[in-house]
Amino acid sequence: MLALSFSAGMLGIEGYVVRVEADSSAGSPHFAIIGLPDRALGEARERVRAAIFHSGFAYPAGRLLVNLSPADVRKEGPAFDLAIALGLLAIDEQIDRLALQQFVALGELALDGTLRPVNGILPMVIGARNAGFAKLILPERNAAEAALVDGIELYAVDTLASAVAVVLGNGEKWRRQSQKPAYEPSDERVHGDLKDVRGQTVAKRALEIAAAGGHNVLFVGPPGCGKTMLARRLPSILPPMTLDEALEVTKIYSVAGLLANRNGIVSARPFRFPHHTISQTALVGGGSTVKPGEISLAHNGVLFLDELAEFNRSAIEVMRQPLEEGTVTIARAAGTFTYPARFALVASMNPCPCGYRGVRNAECRCDDAAVAKYVGKLSGPLLDRIDLQVEIARVPFEEMARPGGAETSARIRERVVAARAIAQQRFSGTAIAANAEIAPSAMRTYCALDDAAMKLLALASAKRQFSARALDRIARVARTIADLACCERIQAEHVAEAIQYRSLERLGGRAA
Repeated sequence: MLALSFSAGMLGIEGYVVRVEADSSAGSPHFAIIGLPDRALGEARERVRAAIFHSGFAYPAGRLLVNLSPADVRKEGPAFDLAIALGLLAIDEQIDRLALQQFVALGELALDGTLRPVNGILPMVIGARNAGFAKLILPERNAAEAALVDGIELYAVDTLASAVAVVLGNGEKWRRQSQKPAYEPSDERVHGDLKDVRGQTVAKRALEIAAAGGHNVLFVGPPGCGKTMLARRLPSILPPMTLDEALEVTKIYSVAGLLANRNGIVSARPFRFPHHTISQTALVGGGSTVKPGEISLAHNGVLFLDELAEFNRSAIEVMRQPLEEGTVTIARAAGTFTYPARFALVASMNPCPCGYRGVRNAECRCDDAAVAKYVGKLSGPLLDRIDLQVEIARVPFEEMARPGGAETSARIRERVVAARAIAQQRFSGTAIAANAEIAPSAMRTYCALDDAAMKLLALASAKRQFSARALDRIARVARTIADLACCERIQAEHVAEAIQYRSLERLGGRAA
C-alpha cells in the first residue's frame, strides 16, 4: 500500500518541496527512512511511532518504508516528522490520500503528539508556494513568520490530531488578515546615538560617508579613544530597512534558528560583534550541518570586527569574496551553498601591539619591527577592500568637558538618506544599491572626475603607489562625498577628502 505526502527542505536559504512516499508491505515489523536523511531525521522513526500511538491512531502493521525525494539531496532536521506521520496514517486510510496531497506539512513531533516549531519556515513556505502549493500545515508558533508570505493558505496546529482534522476538512484556516504583522522599521538607535560621542569629528564624518555609500571603514587608534563606541552607533545613521531587505534578513535568521523571540520579521538592521577568537567556519558559515556565519547574519547591517589584527588571518582573508561580491559560497560534500553577505564592515585596531604608539604621555614598548609585523597581519588585498581607513586619537579632557551636545544621529541620518536617494535615482534600472557596489566597468559612467580632480588623483597615485582597486575605491568614496554635498560631478575637493581616508603607512611603512 502506497501513500504520498509533501514536506519542504532547505538548500542554503532557499526552500524546496520534498515528496514523502510511504509504503507498507507484509512481513515482520520494521520502519526505514531512505533519501539521504541525517541523524536527526533518522530518529524520526521513534518520534513518529510514539506520536501516532499517543494521539489515539492505529500504527500501520508490517514493513514500513519512507522515501524522501529527491533522493540525491541530503535531508536535515526534524521538520519532516509531520509529513511522515500523515503519510503513514494515509497508508491504511485513516485519512484521505488525495486530500493529503493538497497540503505541504511541516513540523517536529513530540512523543505525545504535540507539534513543535522548526527553523527555516520562511524559505520553506516560499519554496512551497513557488512549487504551486496553496495549502500548508505548520506549528502554531511558526505561523507569524509564515504569514509574511502571501499566496498560500496557512493551517496552524499544535498537535498531530489537529493536523489530521485539517486534512479531513475539519480544520480552521489561520486568520492571516487579522494576525499578519504589519512591517514597521525598528528604531536603529538601540545601540546608542552619535550625540554621545564627544569630539572625533573626522571619525564621525567617516561613518557618515560609510552609511551614505555603503562603504567599509577601519578605525586605528589607542585604547580608550572611542573606536567601539563609534562602531556601535553606525546603525543609528543607516537608512531604515525596506520590507525587501527585512525579508532577506529574516530568511537568514530563520535558517539559523535565531527568530525564537521575534515577532515574525527582523525589522532592525543587524549588528554583529564576533570575538577575535572566532573560527573561520563561524565567521563565514559552514560546518557539518551548513549554517550561515556571522558575515551572513550581518547582511543588510553592520559587522564589527574589534582588534582586527588579532583575528586569525585565514578567517579574515576569506572575507575578500564577500566584501567584493556581497555573497559567500561554501562548498561541501553535501553540496554548494550560497548565502548573501552584503554588510557594512567596521573594523578597529590599535596602532601597535601595546596600543600606545603616538600617544602623548604614554610610553610605547614597540619598536618599528614589531609595529610592521603587527600591521603586516593584514594583507594588502584585504586593506584595499576597506574604503575608509581613519586614524583617531584620544579626546582631550577639554573636549569631553565642553558643555552642549554633539550632532544627533537623526540629523546625520537625514543627510545619509538624502544622499542615498540621489544615488538610487542615478542607479535607477540597475542592480546597484549603493556607491560601494559600482563595478569597475561602470566607473567611468558613474564616477566621472573633472580635470582638477583627475589631476589630483594622478598626483596622489604617483606618490603613494595606489593599487588599481584602491583607486577605484577612492573614486567611489569621492562619489559619495559629492552626493552628500549634492554635487552632480566629482570635484577635486571630494577626491582630496577621499584620499585622506587611505593612509596606514605611518603605522608600518606600507601604503594602503
